Amino acid sequence: KGWEGVEEEGIKKLKRIFLTMNYSKSMEFTYDVARLAESADHHPQLIVDYGTVAVIWWSHKIKGLHKNDFIMAAKTAELF
Repeated sequence: KGWEGVEEEGIKKLKRIFLTMNYSKSMEFTYDVARLAESADHHPQLIVDYGTVAVIWWSHKIKGLHKNDFIMAAKTAELF
């Protein structure tokens, strides 16, 4: 829920923007996602702004979406 399918340069990805309301919370959430990504050895694109964090999942190797991207998206939402 809350994720959208996007396509960039022909690559399908999952994207969600999380509203954090301030920079400190944006950074805390970013670090939480980074720890999750490291534990799974699967890393999203993270775009940090003052009150938002955009998280974009896709599998670099296959240049598209894999089941694992959906799993990681769900885990990311749980963190939030």
